[in-house]
Amino acid sequence: MSKRIVVMPALNAEKTLAATYSLIPKDCVDEVILVDDGSVDSTVDIAKQLGIHVVAHPHNAGYGANQKTCYMEALRRDADVVIMLHPDGQHDPKIIPRMIQEIENRSGDLVLASRFLSPGGALSGGMPYYKYFSNRFLTTIENAMLGIRLSEYHTGYRAYSRKLLETIPFLRNSNDFVYDQQVIFQAVRFGFNICELPIQTRYPEGASSINFKRGVVYGLMTLGSVFSYLLFRSGLYKSRLFSN
Repeated sequence: MSKRIVVMPALNAEKTLAATYSLIPKDCVDEVILVDDGSVDSTVDIAKQLGIHVVAHPHNAGYGANQKTCYMEALRRDADVVIMLHPDGQHDPKIIPRMIQEIENRSGDLVLASRFLSPGGALSGGMPYYKYFSNRFLTTIENAMLGIRLSEYHTGYRAYSRKLLETIPFLRNSNDFVYDQQVIFQAVRFGFNICELPIQTRYPEGASSINFKRGVVYGLMTLGSVFSYLLFRSGLYKSRLFSN
C-alpha cells in the first residue's frame, strides 16, 4: 500500500490551521507535515499541539521555497503520494481521497483541484473580478503555448506522485509564487499526465492572498516562464528548469 502524506506550507496560519486540519480525512492519510516559513504568530505551537510533524524555516524564504522543503521532507519520509493543502481554509480537504485515487490509479501524476471546472463556480464563490480575469487570461495563454487544455493553472491545491517529484528539477524553481506554474511546465516537459478535479471556490476570513500589485508581478513572472519554456522547446535556450 502506498504511503500518503499531506504537506501544508504555512505562514501565519494560527486562525485557520486547526479547523483545516480537523477536516483532513485521516483514514486515507498516513501523515501530515507542516512547513512553517517564518511565522510570527502561534502557527508552529498549534501544529505541534495537533500532533503534526513540523519543519520550521528560521526566516521567511518564500512560497516556492516553502514547497521545496515540503516535498523534500515528504520524499525523505517515503511518501508515494503527496498532497499539498494550504492551511488557510480556502481548499476543501474532503476531496483528498479522490486526489489520491487519481494518482494511485495512474490517471495523473499531477492532480490539480480546479475552481473553473464548474461553470460560474469561481465568481459565485467570491473570487475577485481582477483575479478571475487575470486567471482566465493567463490560463488561455498557457494552454495555447503548452499545447494542452486545462481549466486552471493557478490553483494551489494539488497532488503529486513520487515519480514526478523525483523526476522534475523542482529545486531549481523560483522561491516565489510562480513556482506553481513552473512545476506544471516541468510536468509537461517530462511527459507526465495531468488531470483535474472540480473544487468549490472559498475565500474564508483569514485566508492568505496576494494583493493586486503582487498579482501583476506574478502574472509577468508566469509569462516569463512560458517564454522560457518555448525557447527551450525550440532549442534556442537550455533552461535549467527543463533540463534533465
